[in-house]
Amino acid sequence: MAKSRFEYVKQFELEDILLPRCWIVIRLDGKGFTRFSEKHSFKKPNDDRALLLMNRCAVEVLREFQDIRIAFGESDEYSFVFSKTSTLYGRRSSKLVSLVTSCFTANYVRWWPEYLPSQPLQSTPVFDGRAVCYPSDEILRDYLSWRQADTHINNQYNTCFWALVHSGKSHTEAQERLKGTLTEHKNELLFSEFGISYTKLPAMYRKGSVVIWSQELKTVKHTEDGTPVQRKVCEPLVCHDDIIGEKFWLSHQEILKC
Repeated sequence: MAKSRFEYVKQFELEDILLPRCWIVIRLDGKGFTRFSEKHSFKKPNDDRALLLMNRCAVEVLREFQDIRIAFGESDEYSFVFSKTSTLYGRRSSKLVSLVTSCFTANYVRWWPEYLPSQPLQSTPVFDGRAVCYPSDEILRDYLSWRQADTHINNQYNTCFWALVHSGKSHTEAQERLKGTLTEHKNELLFSEFGISYTKLPAMYRKGSVVIWSQELKTVKHTEDGTPVQRKVCEPLVCHDDIIGEKFWLSHQEILKC
């Protein structure tokens, strides 16, 4: 690039390099999604179409940024965990946040017609993003456990709330009914009044969605002569496992390996 007398403006650009040897989490949240979901007639408390669309967007983000080791999503939120050794874009926060957020949002618009074919997109979906560094495997796991615990708490409350609303209660009445209730009280309310066994609800609602890399046997074309051959290919896999306990991490030790 040719030099000019205007080039001095570059000195105002601040370095925003994220800490080395730390896990990088880029967390996205939908902006104004309560209103957005109402405008697009999302089913309450959970709309499979909208949740599967979020998962599809996460899969596409992993395909684009292969330094991501694991992702976790619930409702209108998704967290993407970059390897602690990643040097992608020089670990610049603004670059990583803007690219992951724009990639996710673009795919949300791109895949909308496939997941909600009977519901035209009436307003622009907007997501905000932030980057947080976590210095150890233990703290990273605690972060992911926190998000999954949050999924359960929110879903249990929302399942009760919307069951009451659908039964004829006003929003205020439903809120008053649930004020101060504990987990066991909510489970009892669902079962005794609505015949809903909370533990039998889909795991995607109760535990959120986890996206990891999985090796799959696929038929691909040979690089030299184009003949079809079977090879193991790494592809993003969506599951709904418990990531708070040890079993998941013992089964997927590659996630935390440097």
